[in-house]
Amino acid sequence: MKLGQQAMEALKSQIDGALEIGDDLVVAGVIAIEGTQILIEKEKEKLLEYFSDGFLWNTVRTLEKCRVPEMLSEPFKDEIHARYDLGTGGVLSGLWKMTEASGTGLRADLRAIPVRQETIEICERLDVNLYKLLSDGAVLLGCTDGAKVVQECLHQQIPAAVIGKAVEGNDRLLYSGGLIRYLERPSQDELTRFSWGEKWRKDKKWQD
Repeated sequence: MKLGQQAMEALKSQIDGALEIGDDLVVAGVIAIEGTQILIEKEKEKLLEYFSDGFLWNTVRTLEKCRVPEMLSEPFKDEIHARYDLGTGGVLSGLWKMTEASGTGLRADLRAIPVRQETIEICERLDVNLYKLLSDGAVLLGCTDGAKVVQECLHQQIPAAVIGKAVEGNDRLLYSGGLIRYLERPSQDELTRFSWGEKWRKDKKWQD
């Protein structure tokens, strides 16, 4: 279902620039930082059944250091056609928004997306899809030379990876090992699945 004009304009306002066919898609930073921190805060009692208090404390501190600085794109701004600061709905929401606003398809490898092992383990224990989890602190970029952008990020000690490419047409395909599926329009953030999630969502005034 296509977005109406007003909805499309609102969507485009969330993206800096627009993708061009052939652009590399880069994630700078690690995904699900804030979502993981909130899960530790809100579901700590459950998580302590599997992890030590020290592990959870260190995870919060480590993730806080992984946030991408605001001025990230300055050294290679000429390479970047589109930027979206990830947030509600995680990296999958960001990929859909950027490609929908730009009118492109995509091919993306979920395994290439930077994510901390701590996040993987916590999400597994809570049955949370980390690709749909609140990801403030990471950035999605569309750029002409993804390898160059990644190299500069790594030089700044920022985790980054080329995760895919913008392609012609409407097909948006996600790869994970031998599995292939279509990228769907974003649903609610994974945090809203919890009993406290909807109240947290309203308090924070998340933008869907």
